[in-house]
Amino acid sequence: MSFALELKDVRKNFGKTEIIRGVNLAVNAGERVAVIGPNGAGKSTLFNLISGRFGLSSGEILLRGQRIDGKKPFEINRMGLSRSFQITNIFPKLSVFENLRCSVLWSLGYKYTFLKFLSGLKDANERAEELMEMIGLEKKRDTLAMNLTYAEQRALEIGITIAGGAEVILLDEPTAGMSKSETSRFISLIRKVTEGKTLLTVEHDMGVVFGLADKIAVVVYGEVLAFDTPEAVRANARVQEAYLGSVVAEAQTAGAGGH
Repeated sequence: MSFALELKDVRKNFGKTEIIRGVNLAVNAGERVAVIGPNGAGKSTLFNLISGRFGLSSGEILLRGQRIDGKKPFEINRMGLSRSFQITNIFPKLSVFENLRCSVLWSLGYKYTFLKFLSGLKDANERAEELMEMIGLEKKRDTLAMNLTYAEQRALEIGITIAGGAEVILLDEPTAGMSKSETSRFISLIRKVTEGKTLLTVEHDMGVVFGLADKIAVVVYGEVLAFDTPEAVRANARVQEAYLGSVVAEAQTAGAGGH
């Protein structure tokens, strides 16, 4: 059985500097993985490699057993991997509903000729309505995206990311800039809409990490130092030494066990 996402000895150089230094990672279908590590450790670069924004220097990346390294971002997206948040995907002057419908139609686009496209509109409308309810924005159906609150915009982005039915979802710091109460609501939302899907998220907030992840990958200086359950990572002396230290203790006392 192949993994949902697998990285085999992935390396990336910028000039003479090796930023990603032989990363191996195997993520099972349906797992929620948080990628953590100090700034400059290579987390964003890793996401850029997985989503096709950067090419690999060497190694392989497989999505459900198929090679995706060397493919363009939109090709990888159509193979079932969707990424959100680092660069906003929202059309600010379209309504919530129109934003979602655009995403659904885009994902259907390659299956439809233009004649079939019109019959596809009904499906797209239904799917957009369904997504809108999932992300809790049905009351904002006709509100322009630019007039939503920050947290609502992030929720809309989640809807856009899952619109095409991708099985593997990459989220870049989904709760950045949110208040504590918004963050906890948003984690619940992410858990709900990614049910059964494979999730990778880069996250700085340790409360979010321990509340959302089944497994944690610790990236330090371009290598995966540990890849294990939150409990095991929390207890890993090498991880604490390299990066977490007191943050772990704080997260433990801050009721991070909410699983």
